[in-house]
Amino acid sequence: MSWLADAFATPSDHQGAVDLVIAPSERDIGSLRVRRALPSVKRQMIGPFIFLDHMGPAHFEPDEGLDVRPHPHIGLATVTYMLEGSIFHRDTLGSAIEIVPGDVNWMTAGRGIAHSERSSPEARRRARDMVGVQSWIALPRAFEETDPGFIHHGGDALPVLTDTGIHARIVAGTAYGAVSPVATFSGTLYADVSLSAKTRLPLPDEHAERSVYVLAGTVDVAGETFGAHEFLVFRPGDAITITAVTDARLMLIGGEPMDGPRHIWWNFVSSSKERIEQAKADWRAGRFGLVPGDEREFIPLPA
Repeated sequence: MSWLADAFATPSDHQGAVDLVIAPSERDIGSLRVRRALPSVKRQMIGPFIFLDHMGPAHFEPDEGLDVRPHPHIGLATVTYMLEGSIFHRDTLGSAIEIVPGDVNWMTAGRGIAHSERSSPEARRRARDMVGVQSWIALPRAFEETDPGFIHHGGDALPVLTDTGIHARIVAGTAYGAVSPVATFSGTLYADVSLSAKTRLPLPDEHAERSVYVLAGTVDVAGETFGAHEFLVFRPGDAITITAVTDARLMLIGGEPMDGPRHIWWNFVSSSKERIEQAKADWRAGRFGLVPGDEREFIPLPA
């Protein structure tokens, strides 16, 4: 296909092509394992991405499930993308929807929103596995105080590119000439790519900052081998080709550099420390509002 042929029309790959390798921190939240690749002591952001969690795998028996009580956000957009299982999202705007594999939830926090993430009553009726990717997108300064919003896109609305041994879904932003319908606030690269063994994939070159999170399998980059759960960051401008040593699944992550560093505390992101202090006070005082359908519980502000 032309999208792949055009992508290969670049200079040869560089030796030592991977500029930075981040080993995510791991922790267990009840029955759910979470691997956090961003933020890292090595790097705060890649493009607009300031937070990246690989959730699972988790196994739930009937009557078990995920229960993340209502909690607040400011200054960012949350992006939820499921690989297996489902999550039911509710927020202070009245949004109430279950996300399943291939769909994407984009919630703009802006000046403030609260939401909960739980397993639905229907999902709890059966045993099931859950795997997903959650990320936070830092908002440019001009949009940090924008109105909160939420939008859900079904998987059939997202562009899918295929070639021999390649299946790529463009979750948000642009890649290989395709444009996701998910509205972003700055240049964004976010794609879910499956590769068959021995398949080669060039990274798109229209984004200044690019990285790859290896969800599964083993890949080769310019003679170096990397495995599952490694987060690879590349230098701007380098021509990079990923070769699948085994069948592999990757998340391509990046975009335009953010307009300055961000402060991050709990669920709050801002270019201003004072704004984060205000968000703390607002959550203590209940000024974020209630989540319709999930009004009885909330996560207290951490000490």
